[in-house]
Amino acid sequence: MPLLIFDLDGTLIDSRLDLAHSVNATRAQTDRPPLDHDLIYSFVGEGAGVLIKRALGPDASEAEVSRALAFFLEYYREHCLDYTTLYPGVLESLQVMHERGAQLAILTNKPVRISHLVLHGLGIAPLFFQVYGGNSFEFKKPHPIGIDALRDEADATADETWMVGDTHVDILTARNAGVKACGVAWGFQPESFVAYPPDLLVERMQDFADRAIPRA
Repeated sequence: MPLLIFDLDGTLIDSRLDLAHSVNATRAQTDRPPLDHDLIYSFVGEGAGVLIKRALGPDASEAEVSRALAFFLEYYREHCLDYTTLYPGVLESLQVMHERGAQLAILTNKPVRISHLVLHGLGIAPLFFQVYGGNSFEFKKPHPIGIDALRDEADATADETWMVGDTHVDILTARNAGVKACGVAWGFQPESFVAYPPDLLVERMQDFADRAIPRA
């Protein structure tokens, strides 16, 4: 039973607009002008705290970042499904992997409560046996603690385990945990794979499904 662990933002879901709108709403609360969306996208991947710290800039105090983070989380929780959708082919591919007997899990640096909201809202929550977010453990990705916990729960060996994501953070997480890494060619930062190449790079999620669990 292979264990297939997926990042969320940029891998399964296109959440760019909702994140960008939420970041700029947060900046407006601090009397800052909006940022270009592409710049905001480059800040995504290491958790909400890092996102907001980068979005406010180096002049923001710790207290200001803390207040802004609280506003962002509340605002984003209310707007996390305004424009967010699954990437093309993701639903069908996840269903195929599930039907072929794989154990599917989510490991994201997104807060876990919001992750559950998104997964349920998009109708794919039942496909995953476990969902861990950026506040589920003491450490976020690329620390291996999340993969280690999922492997224990799934009783999966390193050779049976894949980490799938759209940025170097996911590749480093896989490397730190000693499991295989799959990069997706869409998402937020696929260009980071130049410096951190995955074991497999796919243009479609179905390609990963066929590699991870070949047809009988």
